[in-house]
Amino acid sequence: MTRSDALRYAADWIEAWNRLDIESVLATFEDSVAFTSPRALATVGVSTVHGKEALRAYWGAALARVSSLRFVLERTIWDPETHELAIVYVSEVNGEAKQVSENLRFGEGGKVEVAEVFHGVGRLLNPTLEVSVSSPALGSRS
Repeated sequence: MTRSDALRYAADWIEAWNRLDIESVLATFEDSVAFTSPRALATVGVSTVHGKEALRAYWGAALARVSSLRFVLERTIWDPETHELAIVYVSEVNGEAKQVSENLRFGEGGKVEVAEVFHGVGRLLNPTLEVSVSSPALGSRS
């Protein structure tokens, strides 16, 4: 895979998720993929999902809880020596946004064999709450 291929993969990956087309995403994964995510632990009770069929079941269960989803690609990082791609994007799910990094390692056959997901802190897409902080040492701020 070249850097150009990696950039195209990331763009296609984002587009597939925005269509909720998990079959297109799964088509790029090895049958024996190991996928680690804190969301997997919360959804299916294990942090690492093993195998494409288990990953399909996890993503299906996770999407059943989603009323709206939009991913916005921020950047990609490609390491040609280790065949690793980081897709860094903003995930907007059910009105909450957070930055996420999907770290994918590609095997000899050109498919993802290992994936690990890192989620940032969530934030509202349209915040309406104004917070005021007061501290005797700092004075009052708005």
